[in-house]
Amino acid sequence: MRRKIGLIFDMDGVIYRGREPVEGAGELIRFLKEKGIPFIFLTNNSTRGPSMYREKLLSMGIDVPEEVIVTSGLATRLYMERHMEPGKVFVIGGDGLHREMERLGWGIVGIDDARKGLWKEVKYVVVGLDPALTYEKLKYATLAIRNGARFIGTNPDTTYPAEEGLYPGAGSIIAALRASTDVEPIIIGKPNEPAYEVARSRLNADEIWMVGDRLDTDMAFAKRFGMKAVMVLTGVSTLKDVEGTGTRPDLVIPSVKELLDYMETIMEASE
Repeated sequence: MRRKIGLIFDMDGVIYRGREPVEGAGELIRFLKEKGIPFIFLTNNSTRGPSMYREKLLSMGIDVPEEVIVTSGLATRLYMERHMEPGKVFVIGGDGLHREMERLGWGIVGIDDARKGLWKEVKYVVVGLDPALTYEKLKYATLAIRNGARFIGTNPDTTYPAEEGLYPGAGSIIAALRASTDVEPIIIGKPNEPAYEVARSRLNADEIWMVGDRLDTDMAFAKRFGMKAVMVLTGVSTLKDVEGTGTRPDLVIPSVKELLDYMETIMEASE
C-alpha cells in the first residue's frame, strides 16, 4: 500500500439498508480512520443533505465529519453554480435537494407559485427522488420543460434498496418526465463526470476504490474513471447480474465486512 489508497463508498445498500446498518460497516470506518486511509461517502440519493446523512450515520454508531459526505443534490448545486446562469428553479425532490437549491439562491418556484402561472418563469427543472411525488408536480415540471426550462436530474437510479426491498428511485421519475417532454436531461450523479469532479476534489489519493452495490451506477462509475471497482452483494445487483453484463467489477464480496478483512490482510502484508 505504498500508493496512497482512497475509498469512495456508496451508502444505500452498502453501509446500510434503510435504517439498518450493514454488518461490519462501523468497524470498517473505524479501521480506516485509525489507519489514516482517506475515504468519502458518495450517494446518488438526494433526499437528505450531508448534515442529515451525518446524523443518520451517527445513529448507527458511525461518526464521520459532514465534509466527507457528498450527495447528488450537493453535486447538482455545485455543477449549476459552475456551469449555468442564475434563473428560477422548480424542484421535484426531498428535503435535501430543496435545501441545496435554496443554498443556490436563484429562487425557487413552488407548487403554489406554479398554480398561479409562474411555471412560465422557470429556467431549470431539477429532479431527484421525491417520496411526496404528485401528478401535479409532474404536470408543472412537464409544462416548464416544454416551455424551454433546462431539465436536470440528480441521478439515474431507477430503484433504491430499503428494508422491504427495492423502491422506485429518482430515475423512475426522470423517466416519466423524459416521456412527457421528449427532452433528455443532464444527469449529475454516478456514473457521470459531475459527480466524479466533486468526489475527486475531496479525496487525496493516488489510487481510488469505488465500493458500491450497483453495476449500472457504482461499477460503471469506477470503470469510466479508472477506479478499482469493488462490488458488495448487500444492495441491488447480484452475482447473476454480473454474469449477464459487460461491466465486470475487480472484486465482488458479500459485504463491507469482508472488505475490512481484505484490507487488514493487505495492511499486514505491506508491513
